[in-house]
Amino acid sequence: MSVTILFWSITLAQLFLAAAALCCGVRLFKGPRAQDRVLALDALYVCAMLLLITFGIRTGSTLYFEGALVISLLGFVSTSALAKFLMRGEVIE
Repeated sequence: MSVTILFWSITLAQLFLAAAALCCGVRLFKGPRAQDRVLALDALYVCAMLLLITFGIRTGSTLYFEGALVISLLGFVSTSALAKFLMRGEVIE
């Protein structure tokens, strides 16, 4: 019983996360301002990280969790760099 519930809940979570990533992708390409695009890219990183975590739960492999960690670190650094670029016009002072 609990294995069936876990299977369907992970499947449903993956479908919702894929839909959220699709919405973020639309906002990334359609966004009217650069700030909208940066925010969509940040949300896309979070969706990708959570999708990798759900794949890791489904398969039981630790490789997906390490990939999610790398995506989260790169996403944080790139969002910080893009925000600094939008505020000051340069990343490295």
